[in-house]
Amino acid sequence: MISSEKKQAVVTSLQTKKDDTGSAAVQAGIMTERIKELTEHLKVHKHDYAARRGLLQLVGKRKRHLQYIASKDGQAYLKLIEKLGIRR
Repeated sequence: MISSEKKQAVVTSLQTKKDDTGSAAVQAGIMTERIKELTEHLKVHKHDYAARRGLLQLVGKRKRHLQYIASKDGQAYLKLIEKLGIRR
């Protein structure tokens, strides 16, 4: 799990207004941080299949959030993936 300080930093960097804690962009950012931590965990613990399954589910959920953002606003999607450092 990511620490609350790291989660808060992600929220503040991606929020569009002061109270924005649950928009698709913020959720995708939090998922990205969790994916990074799970990836590091799996590099050490190669046979942790439950964590691997959770990672794959999390990647799928983030993909759906990103598809939603892309369908609403293509430019916001491109900015978000650049800010998160994923794809391209």
